[in-house]
Amino acid sequence: MTHSRLIKNPSRRMFNAGTLTLLAACIVGLSAVGKVHAQTFPSKPLTIIVPFPPAGTTDILARVVGAALSTELGQPVIIDNRGGAGGNIGSAAAAKAPADAYTLLMGTVGTHAINASLYKKMPFDPIKDFAPLTRVANVPNLLVANPAQPFKTVAELITYARANPGKVNYASSGSGTSIHLSGELFKAMAKVDMVHVPYKGSAPAITDLLGNQVGIMFDNLPSAITHVRAGKLRPLAVTTLTRSPELPNVPTISEAGLPGYDATSWFGLFVPAGTPVALINRLQGAIVKVLAVPDVKKKVLEQGADVYTERPEQFAAFIQAESVKWSKVVRDSGATAD
Repeated sequence: MTHSRLIKNPSRRMFNAGTLTLLAACIVGLSAVGKVHAQTFPSKPLTIIVPFPPAGTTDILARVVGAALSTELGQPVIIDNRGGAGGNIGSAAAAKAPADAYTLLMGTVGTHAINASLYKKMPFDPIKDFAPLTRVANVPNLLVANPAQPFKTVAELITYARANPGKVNYASSGSGTSIHLSGELFKAMAKVDMVHVPYKGSAPAITDLLGNQVGIMFDNLPSAITHVRAGKLRPLAVTTLTRSPELPNVPTISEAGLPGYDATSWFGLFVPAGTPVALINRLQGAIVKVLAVPDVKKKVLEQGADVYTERPEQFAAFIQAESVKWSKVVRDSGATAD
């Protein structure tokens, strides 16, 4: 009986070893196929879905990167604008695209860190349905005031707002936008009572700010900087942790009175979840390469943005942290888009 067991056990071990060898060979084979696929990729045009209308910052950045990628990869890059629902419509379409690296999404802080808390029903999961490639750019918001307002610095604004609760009105391009939530984060950190006045877009908000119907606004730097340079608006601070090269003499809010304050409008590229790692690495490498080209960097800078690139895993960790931060701001402010 013992002899019989000794015969069976080696046989089973041989079978297991053979199975493991076969599995290892399959894994190596699949890896080789993935590498070959990455080497021949792309063999047809690519599409970057922009989940906002043409002419906005998201669209402009996608076109700048798309044109450079087309040259780098040797294939046309088509820009597909699918606006609506704060970026949710286009993002949902990108999430449902084949996971073959031919469809990319130019996502934003809104689509991937704010909307999940803002909308009761989401047509996609910003974490599970996408594979991050890299951030493309950071765009600071600019805290601006009408020159008639009785404060010239962030410290003076905080002092005034604390002494006059509810008397400082701040405009935004709409409830739940990064512009609105920049103000809510400021209120929470400064412990001040200011009144939010939402508009249907940045343009009408700026119009009322210029007319002193509202006192301040946390506007995207590209749309506010023209009025600052014309002397029609007073810049108090930028919302990022570092100063903007476009306004080097304007301090950050963190420097000017609220240490640690950071509200960045960021933009990054994604592919659908399940895209092979070899193709993710191929695309990410190409994007980082074109964003280092001086002419491309200049075009991004002209939008008031700073080029920013990172590894996919770094971008994923950043998104997780941003989601936690902005979900708290949305919850505390009571903002909703439904």
